Amino acid sequence: MRIEDIYRDLPLLETDRLILRKLKRDDVLDLFAYASRSEVSKYVTWDSHRSVRDSKNFIGYILNLYREHRVAPWGIEDKKTRRLIGTVDFVWWKPDQGTAEIGYVLSPEYWGRGIMTEAVKKLIEFGFERMRLIRIQARCFAENKASARVMEKAGMTFEGTLRKAIYAKGRHWDLKVYSILKEEYFLNDSNTKSQTTRKR
Repeated sequence: MRIEDIYRDLPLLETDRLILRKLKRDDVLDLFAYASRSEVSKYVTWDSHRSVRDSKNFIGYILNLYREHRVAPWGIEDKKTRRLIGTVDFVWWKPDQGTAEIGYVLSPEYWGRGIMTEAVKKLIEFGFERMRLIRIQARCFAENKASARVMEKAGMTFEGTLRKAIYAKGRHWDLKVYSILKEEYFLNDSNTKSQTTRKR
């Protein structure tokens, strides 16, 4: 499988509460609303958007990735409000090795409601069922307890801490690493379906 096999036309994905779809130029104000907040950029490598122009430039960059059929994010849309509330993506994907890494960001208005776990679970499902992955990993700054909790709730296993593994915003950060394997995903999925069948 090649990257362009998936990213030639990024598929629309859906969960109970969310639509995962391509970013569009009309998302700029929704994007700026959360990307400009310091609590959102606190534990990521990028800085808060200082103006709507920063958000426009970011969307322009992503639209170019779509045109070039390169790895690019899904926008997270709230079904109720139809607003863009975050992004989720495979930060990188190595088709020849069957491995990829997930990254995500969410508007603070939606923190603590299981929204990001819902989006990450959908991407994990897509990765194993459509992208032929055998391992999906995610990393977060060690201080980012909320992000680590998302990984755990999504079924990932903590592997360890990479000490001072990244330099950003004037300091070195420790990174926590989580992962889930294909066999673990399908075993858990099978158990869930079996329990549902028994309840009926």
